[in-house]
Amino acid sequence: MQDDIISRVIKNPKYQELKAKRSSYGWWLTLAMMVVYYGFIMLVAFNKEFLSQKMGEGVMTIGIPIGFGVIVFTVVITAIYVRRANSEFDDLTAEITKAALK
Repeated sequence: MQDDIISRVIKNPKYQELKAKRSSYGWWLTLAMMVVYYGFIMLVAFNKEFLSQKMGEGVMTIGIPIGFGVIVFTVVITAIYVRRANSEFDDLTAEITKAALK
């Protein structure tokens, strides 16, 4: 019985669509995160002078808000993925499950 359900799920075109969409979306978000993260690391490695410039009269440097921005970017793209997963991907999963259990 279990193998039959698995076989129906794998053969379902909506399952193939879900796999393709989720994978493609995940890779685009991964690429965006890598560009932001490694861009920051490259700044740290090759342009310390820029990151160490003081902002105003205090002790804060430009590197601090940029580093904070990397963390915020991570949270934002995670929220973007979760939002899409909870709507479009969950809807497709429900359709696949309904079709497999018929």
